[in-house]
Amino acid sequence: MIEIDQAKAVIEANSLCVNIKNNPILKGLNFQVKAGEIYALLGGNGAGKSTTLKTLLGFNAPSSGSVKVDGKEVVKALNLVREKTAYLPESATLYTHLTARENVKYFLSLADIKKSDAEVNQAFDRVALQEKARDRHMQTYSKGMRQKTAIALALLREAPIFLLDEPTSGLDPVAIDEFNQLVRELASGGATILMVTHDVYGACQVADRIGLLRDGELVGEFSAPQNGQIETEQVHAAFAQRGAA
Repeated sequence: MIEIDQAKAVIEANSLCVNIKNNPILKGLNFQVKAGEIYALLGGNGAGKSTTLKTLLGFNAPSSGSVKVDGKEVVKALNLVREKTAYLPESATLYTHLTARENVKYFLSLADIKKSDAEVNQAFDRVALQEKARDRHMQTYSKGMRQKTAIALALLREAPIFLLDEPTSGLDPVAIDEFNQLVRELASGGATILMVTHDVYGACQVADRIGLLRDGELVGEFSAPQNGQIETEQVHAAFAQRGAA
C-alpha cells in the first residue's frame, strides 16, 4: 500500500493561479487537506471547482503558485501523484457491456495490479454493492451502483487520496446516505477526501471543513464542531451572497 504522512497536508494549494486561454480562472487559491479529513470545495457554476480538480490531476498547469500532493508539486511528479489519487467524476466512466466484476478486473489489469476474487468481493462488500448485482451488466446499474463500483476499484488500487466531483448529484436520499457513510469510513481509515460540489446541504452533512469558492478565490472556510456537523444555514447564507454563483 502507498503510504501517506499523516502529520502534514496531503493536498495543498499555495497562491494557486490558473489561466486558461488568457482568462484567469483560479486567482491565488489557498487551502489544505490532511489525511483522514473530508474537505468540500463549495461553489456555483464557474467558481473554479472543476479547474481545481483538473489542476490537481495535472491537466492544467499553474500560471503561478503551486499545487502539491503529499508534498510533491503535481507538475514535477505527475505519475506518482496519479498513482496515489483516485478520481471519481460526476458520472463514473465504466463499460456498460461489462459486469461490475469485469470492469474492475479490466481496469486493474491496465494498472498491472493483480487481485484475487476474494479481494474483489471484499471491496464490493465494503462499498455495499449487493452480491447478486456484481455479475450484472453495468447498463442495468443506477448511478449510485456505478459509483460504488468505481470506489471499489479505487479501494483495490489502494489509492489513499480521493478526488470527488459532484459525487451525490442525481442520487436519491438513500443512496446519498450510503455514499456519505462510505466516505466517512474511508476518511476514518486515513484516506484524504477532497470533494467539489454546489450542494450546500450535502457538503455540511459529510465534510469536516468547507471552503467557499467564488470566482476563483476562497472567500471563507467553515469547520465542523467536534462530533457535529457544519451549520447549514451559516454556509447557505454565505453561499447565497451576491456573486457566490
